Amino acid sequence: MADGSPLRLLLIVTGSTLRAEQMDRPLAYYLKQRIEQALAARPSEDAFDSHVQVVADFRWIQDEGLHELATISLGGPGVNELAHRWLEEVPVSLAYNERYFIQMDPELTEPRASIWGMDNPTTQIAVSVFLDRFLPRFLECFAALPPIVMDPDDGDPDADLELDDDDD
Repeated sequence: MADGSPLRLLLIVTGSTLRAEQMDRPLAYYLKQRIEQALAARPSEDAFDSHVQVVADFRWIQDEGLHELATISLGGPGVNELAHRWLEEVPVSLAYNERYFIQMDPELTEPRASIWGMDNPTTQIAVSVFLDRFLPRFLECFAALPPIVMDPDDGDPDADLELDDDDD
């Protein structure tokens, strides 16, 4: 992707705790890979690129420009500050036995979701359920977003994310 090219950016936000880095970040990269596969399989309605980026919760919280982007929070409110903030704000779409949760607006007026479980194995199950049951609708909402232009030469150091796989 060339600098200044229009794109749609989807963020996967993980916690910054050591436990989240150890358990949730690898799961986030798995989710990223599956989303990229689903995006690649979709018919291209326009010429805009889509990019999926894994970022830390405190990066998302501190950079208000990221708040308007499609976002999936991964990991529970005990290890992910964004999941903690969205706990009461984002409706629960699925809760299973109080073991895992998928929070997402049923109308998808905003493309944001929070996926988490009471531990890593149940978070993995929640990710699997999200991929099977909710990802297609989430990607439809994501695809309807207007593309953004990220220009690192505009003088705003916070205007661009490093768009590579080694984000930290």
